[in-house]
Amino acid sequence: MTVVVDFTPVRGLVGGLLIGSGAVVWWLAAGRIAGISGLLGQMVEARGRGGFARWCFLAGLVMGAAGWVGMQGISWSIHFPVPWPLVALSGILVGVGTEMASGCTSGHGVCGLARGSRRSVVAVVVFLSVGMLTVWMVRHGS
Repeated sequence: MTVVVDFTPVRGLVGGLLIGSGAVVWWLAAGRIAGISGLLGQMVEARGRGGFARWCFLAGLVMGAAGWVGMQGISWSIHFPVPWPLVALSGILVGVGTEMASGCTSGHGVCGLARGSRRSVVAVVVFLSVGMLTVWMVRHGS
């Protein structure tokens, strides 16, 4: 297995600043934490007010990434080195974990840590630990 590492600290810094800025703007505009799973879940369940704002926020995430790719002239494709059923199972497990943790990596990792939430610290440690274990198992466990 070939692992390609493309260390781009400036892109990472700019991306982090944009994500943080988006979270702050959402907090100021909506008075809510910018947890993507929560936003998406509220849209799917059609509960609460501000549905248009949620759609705009989530559309901005997709359009921002698409715009960046377009500006860079990057040709991309999605390739999963594992079978589709495993990808589907992984998605389901992420959804279950997100529900158990009462939030996702964006809610806990970006917003919760910035607020000094102990619950978010625990959630992020668990997210990262399970992610590292999963990568190790996929690469070395079989």
